[in-house]
Amino acid sequence: MATIYHNPRCSKSRETLKLIEAEGITPEVVLYLETPVSREKLAEFVARSGLPASAFLRAKEEEAKALGVTATSDPEVILDAIAAHPRLMERPVVESAKGVALGRPPEAVKSVL
Repeated sequence: MATIYHNPRCSKSRETLKLIEAEGITPEVVLYLETPVSREKLAEFVARSGLPASAFLRAKEEEAKALGVTATSDPEVILDAIAAHPRLMERPVVESAKGVALGRPPEAVKSVL
């Protein structure tokens, strides 16, 4: 089973969902802007992906700029900001029993399928 934290308005997110489905997998789709990811889950993404917290931050979003959060901010500050402002989460995130991957590029999620 795989879960994709998805934004249907994002082309990379749509491409990643198609890639997963092409692999014969019907993922659970979480529309994270409607159902925000908890702070604890974000920390789990970081731990399970092997990526830094900054990889999950959309630092160019206006909210990030307004908060003064950048890719070089303390990881705890980054996770707090993403939890409070779901638009700041880089997408898509794919989670499975094999791990967590960011779909940038979409093919990067194959390692967890």
